[in-house]
Amino acid sequence: MSGSIQEMKSILRRVISYSVALFITTQILEGVIVSGGLTGYIIGGIVLSILFLLVKPVLSIITLPLNVITLGLFSFITNAIILYLLTIIVSNVSISAFTFKGFSFLGFVIPELQVNNFFAFIAASTILSLIVGFLKWLIKK
Repeated sequence: MSGSIQEMKSILRRVISYSVALFITTQILEGVIVSGGLTGYIIGGIVLSILFLLVKPVLSIITLPLNVITLGLFSFITNAIILYLLTIIVSNVSISAFTFKGFSFLGFVIPELQVNNFFAFIAASTILSLIVGFLKWLIKK
């Protein structure tokens, strides 16, 4: 009985962390849009957790040689593929090209630039992975 309760907590924790990460990603990147309010984020979190649970290991095995050659940098592409699958499965989630406004910090200047669809998926997967990693570290379970 205790084991099934722990599994349910783990699943719920995963869904909530992906839903929150999806929300924060939409706040950071203007190209990531989730319609439908809270239910859109929850459905996106459920589908993301299922995709990362089922599709990510298969993609990791298939792309293992490329991951070894690129020292793990190809994992950003596999995460972008998972986000692309999310946009296909859930019609409330869309990722499109956007304009990065640029910023300046302590003399370090990043100018305004156009981000196409491919790099929008890469940027969204990178930010989503960072947020999910931070939330997992924060929860520590």
